[in-house]
Amino acid sequence: MANEIRLYMFQTGVLKCKENNIKMNASLDPYEIPVPWYLITHPKGNIIIDGGNAVQCATDPVGHWGDITQVYWPVMKESEGCLNTIKALGIDPSSIKYVIQSHLHLDHTGAVGNFPNATHIVQRREYEYAFTPDWFAAGGYIRKDFDRPGLKWQFLELDYNDSYDVYGDGVICIIPTPGHSPGHCSFMITLPDSGSIILAVDAAYTTDHWDEKALPGFLASTVDSVRSVKKLHEYADKYDALVVTGHDPVKWSEFKKGPQEFYR
Repeated sequence: MANEIRLYMFQTGVLKCKENNIKMNASLDPYEIPVPWYLITHPKGNIIIDGGNAVQCATDPVGHWGDITQVYWPVMKESEGCLNTIKALGIDPSSIKYVIQSHLHLDHTGAVGNFPNATHIVQRREYEYAFTPDWFAAGGYIRKDFDRPGLKWQFLELDYNDSYDVYGDGVICIIPTPGHSPGHCSFMITLPDSGSIILAVDAAYTTDHWDEKALPGFLASTVDSVRSVKKLHEYADKYDALVVTGHDPVKWSEFKKGPQEFYR
């Protein structure tokens, strides 16, 4: 496994919320979304993207997340925590070279600080915003997840039209997609057999958002959110890519899930 390039898709349970938290101006009906994260095995070093919810959400959601649990209630098992999943897969946690953050919202920081040799990659503007968010965004950042001593950070300063190839081999490309948060990024993963897969993450919550039928229920900039989706459409069309939206409860069920299944 260590020398084979693979993409695994996992989830740290679900978040219970209302439909309008995910789709702007939608109903107040109960809604449940998956919380995905991703592992890429690579001969140059294994990579985790995001990591889902912190494992503390399995045992003490209110203690770890506080008042935001009144809006988003996490339901997960300790075994679904990022570190526990990696161990169960038979992968040495010390083999994780990078933890890459699409952004630093609470349901994406479950890997931070849990892998001793990992460098954490994030857009600098996202990191800085996470410490000083606007009032409406403050509940989305759990500072104790990422404001921790001893972490190794690599800050990216990508302009909107830039991209960053992590290993320089075209496998893992980081694409700035601001809007959901100021420093949000999406990813294009290009695999030997499966071809290109776009991990939109929260640049497109659901297929309704991807298809420009709805705006996300949470965002920092409406205009940037819309333009980032358009940008990802250009990538998807150019590379004939499979698109994975961030939290779609229907579409998520259609993808291969680890540990049994993976993309190669």
